Amino acid sequence: MATPDESPAAKRWLPLEANPDVMNQFLWGLGLPESEAECCDVYGLDDELLSMVPQPVLAVLFLYPITSQTEEERLQQDNEKRDVSSKVYFMKQTVGNACGTIGLLHSVGNITSEIKLQEGSFLDRFFKSTAIMDPLERAAFLEKDGEMEVAHTVAATAGDTEASENVDTHFICFTCVDGQLYELDGRKSGPISHGASSRGTLLQDAAEVIKGMIQKNPESFNFNVIALTKKVAGAV
Repeated sequence: MATPDESPAAKRWLPLEANPDVMNQFLWGLGLPESEAECCDVYGLDDELLSMVPQPVLAVLFLYPITSQTEEERLQQDNEKRDVSSKVYFMKQTVGNACGTIGLLHSVGNITSEIKLQEGSFLDRFFKSTAIMDPLERAAFLEKDGEMEVAHTVAATAGDTEASENVDTHFICFTCVDGQLYELDGRKSGPISHGASSRGTLLQDAAEVIKGMIQKNPESFNFNVIALTKKVAGAV
């Protein structure tokens, strides 16, 4: 989806499919060890279906349709003052259709103390290089990174549906930092706190926020929820 920071000549990528298999190959290829974490589908937001998601959940990705209502709410939120932990890793989106990749970067960037990235890998180098940058500097760094663009393109063409630049859906990430549930959306001015949370309740807390977003678009069915979960040694 086009972003508010785009110029008419801004770079555009093919959108990433909401497909855990595609995302796993993408992340594993960039340096997130397969033994550390993986993406999986969240089949529903009621307690029974949420209980089927492997724990612990490290981040939640949500794909939703962009409508006039969601755009109005985004502009309203951008005008609100908010307190955000300095530990939150956040970046803006200036590349069209890059929201899936940025959602994954937000997911991994806020759990680097909980997982071990492959030393010297793309993700390891990316987060070390951008650690002290501001959100727009991180966006510019990503936009100029040819290695990531190639990896994204390979992933975007590996899905089950034909890739097209013309999409009206958008990925965001939910993560827990310093005991707060944060919504990370590169099209917004900064992270949005949705109140207290914990690693153990991240999925349920994110689900409550997602339910509210879905209720605002009752006529749409174009939603998808994916969890990034930590692999536990010995788990089957």
